[in-house]
Amino acid sequence: MIKEWATVVSWHDGMAVLHCEQRSGCSGCQSRKTCGTGLLSELGRSAEQALHVPCEQPLLPGQRVELGISEGSLLRSAMLVYLVPLLGLFAGAGLLQALFANDLAAVLGALLGAALAYILVRGWSLKLGEKRHYRPAILQIALPGQPLQIES
Repeated sequence: MIKEWATVVSWHDGMAVLHCEQRSGCSGCQSRKTCGTGLLSELGRSAEQALHVPCEQPLLPGQRVELGISEGSLLRSAMLVYLVPLLGLFAGAGLLQALFANDLAAVLGALLGAALAYILVRGWSLKLGEKRHYRPAILQIALPGQPLQIES
């Protein structure tokens, strides 16, 4: 099970909107000031995700929850997103290269194969997203924070 903490943005009628901030390994690396990947990550905007997760228990904005998703679901999703378009690219290039014996046809076939595979992956991912084991689940809910009051 892969776990990550998220912050509640809102909760309404059994559906929680959660805010997750993606962390990269660059924040913990000693070479982040001189590394090309670290410098590029500073240029881009931070990767923030809003997730809609069912939760019967009422949640308060700002409350923290722990999300989890199974490793198998994540690996299957990654294979779908990365492998299928790559296979489409190679299949399209090979098919049009074999039919027309032309490099330009192979390039066009690669583009068409990748585009078709992307459309297929988009449709499959929408269907898979409806299945419960492909969606993150709330594992635990942190107690809402209380404001600190200091009496003098």
